[in-house]
Amino acid sequence: MAGVAAGFGSSILGYPRIGVHRELTRALQAYWHGPAKPDLYAVRQEIQERQYGELAATGLTQVPGNTFSFYDHVLDNALLFGATPARFRRYAEGLDPLDCYFLMARGRPDVPPLELVRFFGTNYHYRQPEIDENTEFSLHPEALLAEFDRAWARGIELRPVVLGPLSLLLLSKVGEQPGAHESGADQRIRLDLLDRLLPRYEELFDVLAQRGATCVQLDEPSFTGDRTDAELAAFEQTYRRLSTAPLRPRLLVTGQYGDLGPALPILAATKVEAIGLDLAGHRVRPEDLAAIPGMRRKRLYAGVINGRNVWRADRFVTLNYLNELTQVCPDLVVSTGTTLLHVPYDLLVEYDLPGHVADRLAFAKQKVGEVVSLARALTDGPGEGWRKRPTEVHFKQKHAVRQRVYAVTPEMREREPWEVRRAAQQARLNLPPVPTTTLGSFPQSAALKRARHELGQGRLAWTDYQQRVRAEIEATIRLQEDIGLDVLVHGEHERNDMIQYFGELLDGFAITHFGWVQVYGSRCVRPPIVYADVSRPAPMTVEWITYAQSLTDKPVKAVVTGPVTMLARSFVRQDQPLHETADQVALAIRDELADLEQAGIAIIQVDEPAIRELLPRREAGRDEYLRWSVAAFKLATSGVAAQTQIHTHIGYSGLPVVVDAIEQLDADVTALVATRSIAWVLGALQGDVSHGEGLTRGVGPGVYESRSTRIPDIDELAELLSTAAEAIELERLWANPDGGLKARQRWQLDPSLRNLVAAARRLRRRAM
Repeated sequence: MAGVAAGFGSSILGYPRIGVHRELTRALQAYWHGPAKPDLYAVRQEIQERQYGELAATGLTQVPGNTFSFYDHVLDNALLFGATPARFRRYAEGLDPLDCYFLMARGRPDVPPLELVRFFGTNYHYRQPEIDENTEFSLHPEALLAEFDRAWARGIELRPVVLGPLSLLLLSKVGEQPGAHESGADQRIRLDLLDRLLPRYEELFDVLAQRGATCVQLDEPSFTGDRTDAELAAFEQTYRRLSTAPLRPRLLVTGQYGDLGPALPILAATKVEAIGLDLAGHRVRPEDLAAIPGMRRKRLYAGVINGRNVWRADRFVTLNYLNELTQVCPDLVVSTGTTLLHVPYDLLVEYDLPGHVADRLAFAKQKVGEVVSLARALTDGPGEGWRKRPTEVHFKQKHAVRQRVYAVTPEMREREPWEVRRAAQQARLNLPPVPTTTLGSFPQSAALKRARHELGQGRLAWTDYQQRVRAEIEATIRLQEDIGLDVLVHGEHERNDMIQYFGELLDGFAITHFGWVQVYGSRCVRPPIVYADVSRPAPMTVEWITYAQSLTDKPVKAVVTGPVTMLARSFVRQDQPLHETADQVALAIRDELADLEQAGIAIIQVDEPAIRELLPRREAGRDEYLRWSVAAFKLATSGVAAQTQIHTHIGYSGLPVVVDAIEQLDADVTALVATRSIAWVLGALQGDVSHGEGLTRGVGPGVYESRSTRIPDIDELAELLSTAAEAIELERLWANPDGGLKARQRWQLDPSLRNLVAAARRLRRRAM
């Protein structure tokens, strides 16, 4: 197999792809919005060549390839096998291939994009491919082969990374129309398409083998979650067939983001040569591996370095574990548990992280070093640098914070009954049926972004920055009044990324300068690092929201991030259970809500999309996770009076346990993200009502995708709201987008919101 001649090998399963200095992000923004379009193909080649050159120079014995994407690798893999969604084929001839690609990823006013879906509980989102029973597959490996050939010419053999055939189908949506509903027929269509797809994989193997490739990586993350018997049978059929293809490289099949569970013995029984396990997040006992027939004959890619956090591995503990694994799987490659897509590039460029924090960290570059070092120590024994255990660095603890958490009582997690709150809030707010609102953020001007940068650089005084933010807030309030929204927001102009903003203001969080991580497309964030006990030294949002409220008689909704989402989108300390850290953050947010209420704010939105997003991928553990995550939210929100209306923003799920958890949050209004389509959410809500279950508080199903450039018309929005009214009584129904509007242009935002207001008013008139 590629590059492993003697001893134990070293590899990683993927690498960040935005460029060390976010070259891809800047190039994409210029291509989409700039006066002159850059050569994106040249940008791609530069990023790829720098990446595989640097990785080979580290001493990795195998370097992954085909990990770059202009927007999303799941979409790329669908197009690699010719699965262009039916509704986009009509545009293929009239558009440049790259523009057609971005049409699928971003849409345009008259064409909805592919749906944006969170990727296996990470902060990354992918564009969901669309397939149907008429989908035909064809191979298009030109970009993959071009990179392979360029690396080969430099003496570097890449191991191409391709999404496995089952995961490609299972991550896709069946049905080309937005709103296609999941059903048993959908599973049948996916599995029926397998016989059409597998020959294309065999064709790819043939091409790669003739090119000189000795190994190809197939990622099957869908099988680290619960799967049906039919899907497991298809998994067995697939890898029995692919592992006996007549001409192929050796196959490495990886199970990232979890435990392969029942899929592992199936894979071990095939002729696949290598299996990659995520052992960092899901440690498997060597004796359990030994009990699986066939594992001893496989090359084990031992994913002992965590690709989803930034904490340095304990090299002594990890090396001992690897030594135990070699007794079971003597052919072993030290690896990462997942791709390194989810961590920043390089710790060494961070110039002012506290030393006791930086000493514990490893970003992508450092994780590669950990992999190489462990492989060498496993082969030759620990070297000079291993003889002394590094000084232990403890996570910072605060007595006052811990005492406060210990003093929390069950009563602190409860509010007055819903009907009492409902009457008190209506008396205070006097809102019409189907109130219209947004979920918080509005677009930020380039001038304001420059001002924030200059403030951070010390080149702009706080008073000058404050005036500029206030001017943006006033413009946003006036715009919303003119549009006719019922509940306004201040626009969050003082915030960069929501999580980063609060992380900067809470003790216990560290912020990087260059720790960018891709969320989707050109969208990148710098996740905070939770390294100590968390507390709130001062109010965080009160100044801005009270100024906004002073400008209007309409209620202005405050927006803060919930405790679970703060942790889900940060890199969190590992020395204590997550629920303890969640309660610390919840108490800080509880203090913020108390100050907002005292300042006269009547509506407060506490965003908690990650309660659904962090749901364990297997059924085991879900009840316990939902118990403490709901408890943390209620601790944050239950300190306010009955007349203060609490909103939340969350992703919907058809799983009864999740619906029940959303209900238990006890928020007065829940805005739902249409994770697959708004029609699916509305159908699920109708089903809940017909069974006497579901959500009994206020509900705002997002009636258009906030991340799309498409402008929904009045008739479409009115129809969706009318459908929602069949599942939710009019007095509980809200009208809102499914997310913030920060990424939108003003020309997209203005007509969309005006159409939303007009549609809600139409529904009110019909009900009169």
